[in-house]
Amino acid sequence: MSNEPLPVDQLTDMEASAELKDLATEINAHDKAYYQDDAPSISDGEYDALRQRNQDLEAAFPHLIRKDSPSKRVGATPTSGFSKVAHARPMLSLGNVFSEEELADFLTGVRRFLKELTDDPSIPLDMVAEPKIDGLSISLRYEKGKFISAATRGDGAVGEDVTANVKTFKELPFELKGNVPEVVEVRGEVYLAKSDFAELNKRQEKADDKVFANPRNAAAGSLRQLDISITASRPLKMFAYAWGELSEPVGDTQWAFFEQLKAWGFQVNPLTKVCNDLAGLMAAYTEIAEQRASLDYDIDGVVYKVNRLDWQERLGFVSRAPRWATAHKFPAEKAQTVINDIDIQVGRTGSLTPVAKLEPVTVGGVVVSNATLHNEDEIARKDIRVGDTVVIQRAGDVIPQVVEVVLEKRAKGSKAFKYPIKCPICGSDAVRDEGEAVRRCTGGSICEAQIVERFRHFVSRGAFDIEGFGSKHVEAFFDEGLIKTAADIFRLNEHENDLRGREGWGDKSVDKLLAAIELRRTVPLDRFIFALGIRQIGQANARLLAKQYISIGALRQAMQEATVIGSDALSDLNNIDGVGPSVAKDLISFFNEENNQALLDDFEAQLTIEDFEAPDDSGSPIVGKTIVFTGTLETVTRGEAKAKAEQLGAKVAGSVSKKTDLVVAGPGAGSKAKKAEELGVRLLSEEEWLELIGEG
Repeated sequence: MSNEPLPVDQLTDMEASAELKDLATEINAHDKAYYQDDAPSISDGEYDALRQRNQDLEAAFPHLIRKDSPSKRVGATPTSGFSKVAHARPMLSLGNVFSEEELADFLTGVRRFLKELTDDPSIPLDMVAEPKIDGLSISLRYEKGKFISAATRGDGAVGEDVTANVKTFKELPFELKGNVPEVVEVRGEVYLAKSDFAELNKRQEKADDKVFANPRNAAAGSLRQLDISITASRPLKMFAYAWGELSEPVGDTQWAFFEQLKAWGFQVNPLTKVCNDLAGLMAAYTEIAEQRASLDYDIDGVVYKVNRLDWQERLGFVSRAPRWATAHKFPAEKAQTVINDIDIQVGRTGSLTPVAKLEPVTVGGVVVSNATLHNEDEIARKDIRVGDTVVIQRAGDVIPQVVEVVLEKRAKGSKAFKYPIKCPICGSDAVRDEGEAVRRCTGGSICEAQIVERFRHFVSRGAFDIEGFGSKHVEAFFDEGLIKTAADIFRLNEHENDLRGREGWGDKSVDKLLAAIELRRTVPLDRFIFALGIRQIGQANARLLAKQYISIGALRQAMQEATVIGSDALSDLNNIDGVGPSVAKDLISFFNEENNQALLDDFEAQLTIEDFEAPDDSGSPIVGKTIVFTGTLETVTRGEAKAKAEQLGAKVAGSVSKKTDLVVAGPGAGSKAKKAEELGVRLLSEEEWLELIGEG
């Protein structure tokens, strides 16, 4: 039996869709554990493998890309211990490559996006290569040369205010001299040197305090201290490498910006260099990898960035990452251990997820004891059995990936793992729909695991974000009958006396919880949609639906009308870029299920669900419009044109309908241009398009 997943080119659409859905759910949970809790739940190697599989699937099945795809997301919502800070420019993450071949593909993609590089392969594509520091991302804001504030990455859009903590850093410049823009945000990575980490752990051990697993966790824990004296006692450092908001340009290249950072007094990694071809980048990777063990700071790869800033600007971003940069990760560490048991956990959508309980083993200085096995197909493909000796891999303080079974160490009489066909919580049938990789409990509202998980999702930070309403409270309130549906949360004030009588709950705690609930009686439409916990509807998909339908009433009406095959409502739903038949099916099913309709009525009676408001972009002539590109564009590539349209607030669709506002047609436009003429949709040439957006 094969130990590897089925090749992407052997999957059907249904199989690929199911796997993409599972990957989105799993990677989101791992992002929260890493970025928000400073307690990663899988290894870097396993995480990278999950993202790589997601990337491969999306490349092969672009029509199935999900709006809640991990490729469209970075980080996790910040926690509540610090004030929240909205980043002027998002702090996004990086895509990954793992081989010379994948790096070559990345460079080819950059050239394909920029038309002049497509037309003339001899034009050099200079790239900056720098070590990827394994630390905590941060943004420092300076105004008129003076340090103003500092924020962590958070979820990429909103971070945590750690200004007071950063002021304790001994090696940062707090006043910039020379060529300083009115406003400049300097971004970099906070880290703890290996030597300082060893000394810190000695002190922790001597004081009988927590011993840190690795320098990255120690750095994150040290920076995010409410008691800044603790931060001050630890020698945190920072490598600067990028910028956020910038009131005026500082040089024409990435390298020129690095030089300016040094002039301002920031520490820039000395191994950074400019390379002009694939061979040069691979040489830099090899050189940095060879020095890895001798460096006094942890690195987990090499980052490559397009050197020219005007090309960076044009390349822009795709979802969670820039098109002009990528990270070349180092291989993960491996070890052997034994699977003592396989535990089945039930999620909020009824999914049964297998978790391997491992004989604890130290890998790279960290003890690991659990591994997510994804689904029953993963177990079958690798023929994983209880009692097996397995190879695991990791690259951080996290749960490992099971790479393979060591068959020669398998005990005689070993039996294949029998995946349950009954829910381990409620005993209901656990079934697999055709084409689905996941087996699901059919218990629904009688399955306590699903109900509690849905409540947990509802109050989570990405959804209603009810302060102080943690997982333990959800489970306890459900067990005691205080909440039976999510709408009951907003009736907890009717049980105020019961709450005040609970063990461990004082008047202050109850007042704080009820006040936090009251604050959430008004909620934006996109958050509300996400909070409902509809299958395949993550935060990105929720925002897309809110943008499309504007109000909860319009959304419910459209989903009701979409039950009719051939209806305009169904056509409009399927025409939303990235929705697809599977997502549409889950949406229609949810909004037309009788119990869900009653729940939605209950919510609307108690809450103010705010209509979606598009960002104010009065300077854009295409904000809010739906645009279709067709034919061959001659001035820019199709990819660059679509990216620009989305940047200016437009929606890009794949087909022409009566809801289309503009069709941009180049030579060879064909049927889409013809349909635009038939429907009376405005048809623009490429020249007219560029003139419309002010680039003609």
